[in-house]
Amino acid sequence: MDHVLACASSLVSCQKVFEAPLPNSLFAIKQGLKMYIIEDKGGAIALMLASLLFLGTWPAVLTLLERRGRLPQHTYLDYSITNLLAAVLIALTIGQLGESKPSMPNFFTQLSQDNWPSVLFAMAGGVVLSIGNLSTQYAWAYVGLSVTEVISSSMVVVIGTTLNYFLDNRINRADILFPGVACFLVAVILGSAVHASNATDNEEKLNVSTNSYKLGTSGSVEPSKEVTEKDANKDLENGASPNKYATKAEAGTAEYLIELEERRSIKVFGSSTFIGLGIVFFSGVCFSLFSPAFNLATNDQWHTLKEGVPHLVVYTAFFYFSISCFVIGVGLNILFLYRPMAGVPKSSFKAYLNDWEGRQWALLAGFLCGFGNGFQFMGGQAAGYAAADAVQALPLVSTFWGILLFGEYRKSSRKTYILLGFMLFMFVVAVAVLMASSGHRSTK
Repeated sequence: MDHVLACASSLVSCQKVFEAPLPNSLFAIKQGLKMYIIEDKGGAIALMLASLLFLGTWPAVLTLLERRGRLPQHTYLDYSITNLLAAVLIALTIGQLGESKPSMPNFFTQLSQDNWPSVLFAMAGGVVLSIGNLSTQYAWAYVGLSVTEVISSSMVVVIGTTLNYFLDNRINRADILFPGVACFLVAVILGSAVHASNATDNEEKLNVSTNSYKLGTSGSVEPSKEVTEKDANKDLENGASPNKYATKAEAGTAEYLIELEERRSIKVFGSSTFIGLGIVFFSGVCFSLFSPAFNLATNDQWHTLKEGVPHLVVYTAFFYFSISCFVIGVGLNILFLYRPMAGVPKSSFKAYLNDWEGRQWALLAGFLCGFGNGFQFMGGQAAGYAAADAVQALPLVSTFWGILLFGEYRKSSRKTYILLGFMLFMFVVAVAVLMASSGHRSTK
């Protein structure tokens, strides 16, 4: 009995301790401990700028690996792992901070709620994004990093941003938003002109080259039969890298272009221009739909949730979004290991596991894309998804990496440089105007 009384006395003492007033500092922490949601315009713009940097950088990393000869299937499988891991980290950290409230439950609470209509919208967004990303991995080889990003981003602005403007109940200022869209369209025209001018420059370089490559009737360049047969018979069962990425030619020369073709994993010489452009436009349509789908998942504009069920918090929606993105990306690329497309050599899952060359860069690209998308959605939840689509100015960043890493536009004509300068200027104007259009979403 004495032991029971002692335990009861201890419990009473503990109760008094917990009921005692908290020191000011601890009270402030307790009051401030809630789920971290961006609600101010300044924070939203900061997130969008970080997203712009990340989303403009990861394509350059994957392009670098393809140019070094790593198979795109191997690269995308590695990328998919860390892309999902980024979403899990965001959900388990920022999405789980603080108390769960009825109107804003935390991550684990929402997993058990009846919110499947919103979950399906989020997963649909992940499906189209994964297909779009997978398509652009091949488009970068056919069309080039800068032009691919320009065309696909412009389609996102024209289609996706317009849809988000109406889904967001027009919280963005139309008198600023749509001039920003027009700036993107001007940049697209300039980007197309840059591509045409640079292609002409490259064709002139190859015309005067003394190598064994010759120009085809369509103006594209075809490799010699000996090189084609050598590439067709590559054996990748042991996961060995098929090409060495060391080059002796100076960037911008015809010799450099020929060495790049021999080294890279996706052969583009002799291919039709329409194949590359078709892939780019297909990916642009996919990219245009993923942000509106995510918007519907977090804000339920179509009222698909039952009464009393809270909207998906952005972190929970991003988790489901990334799950579907991972499943589609991994499933398709395992298929492509054994049934490759675009003339890529056949591989195997064993070859993928043994291919460690460049794996760290593919994993880094997945983190950059995952956190970039997460920051875009967090900023869009606060300032409107139409304004968050300002991150589609990512070709500004991709072009910088293309020039710095790959020597794009090196030794080009003065006309190409002038057009390139105007294109980059218009992208700066476009992203500034779209961010200026951001409004403030009501949290009620």
